[in-house]
Amino acid sequence: MIHTIAFDVGETLVRDDRYWGAWADWFRVPRHTVSAIVGAVVAQGKDNAEALRLIQPGVDVRSAYDAREAAGRGEYLDETDVYDDVRPAFAALRQQGIQVVVAGNQTVKAGELLRGLDLPADLIATSGGWGVAKPDPRFFTRVVEAAGVPAEQVLYVGDHPQNDVFPARRAGLRTAHLRRGPWGHLWADDPQVVAAVDYRINGLMDLLRIVSG
Repeated sequence: MIHTIAFDVGETLVRDDRYWGAWADWFRVPRHTVSAIVGAVVAQGKDNAEALRLIQPGVDVRSAYDAREAAGRGEYLDETDVYDDVRPAFAALRQQGIQVVVAGNQTVKAGELLRGLDLPADLIATSGGWGVAKPDPRFFTRVVEAAGVPAEQVLYVGDHPQNDVFPARRAGLRTAHLRRGPWGHLWADDPQVVAAVDYRINGLMDLLRIVSG
């Protein structure tokens, strides 16, 4: 039985275009350059922040983030960043009695921005607020605690194998890999991903079939 569905954020619920585009503008490099380098480092199994260090060697990412915020060019989200199926899927899942939790590797500010969108979710949490980030198993412990049910009754949905699928599975949660965004498409048919997940979905509305099946 699935009681709670917990969702990753970047490229699961919202597009990352604006996020990486803003970094490209800040460093005054073409947006395509940033996108390509981010893709390369993630495909190599590295943290995507390494892309920023390749673009500007020696950069302190935290200090650069703070400088952007101080300059009025910091994080921002609005309705155009949200994938079209998020609201209808969340609303339909809750109508079926499923608890909807948003929990991803985002800053405290990103959490505030997400809450400001008034998504039909029961809880919105971020790694910045919890003080622990994926793939750390303690992040998924927090997800289970937030759900208030055993881990096997929680389904974690995400696009990234190393941050979402594999650590969630190790923590005892059920998992769904979403074919969306660069990582979702890159690893959608990877044999290790296919073997590890409980479900493979092409959009969030596919979850309705899963919970009603």
